[in-house]
Amino acid sequence: MVEAFCATWKLVDSQNFDEYMKALGVGFATRQVGNVTKPTVVISKDGDKVVVKTLSTFRNTELSAKLGEEFDETTPDDRHVKSTFSMEGDNFVHVQKWDGKESKFVREIKDGKMVMTLTFEGVKAVRTYEKA
Repeated sequence: MVEAFCATWKLVDSQNFDEYMKALGVGFATRQVGNVTKPTVVISKDGDKVVVKTLSTFRNTELSAKLGEEFDETTPDDRHVKSTFSMEGDNFVHVQKWDGKESKFVREIKDGKMVMTLTFEGVKAVRTYEKA
């Protein structure tokens, strides 16, 4: 259930994130900021909605939607996408779709940490968060 993810999480490790952002077409300056930013992610429930807040010195975002319900999202790099939250087994999944493309974030709990694997067109990044 999504409740396992409901906590405040602080980024502690990031692997291959620059390559992931490059694959998405994120510009050099934005990638530089993205690589040094250590966001805090707050996941909670509000009634039947899942709320994902990402807080950083670069930009704060808040997404709120029911599992399985498509919603409009503007990404930190300013892409306008259709997104969906879902649970796949014990994993909390966030899919973004735009212009015939798809990016997928799979969050799982491993040894008390939240491990998020981001995938786009075969390029993977792994970002690890610990409870704050």
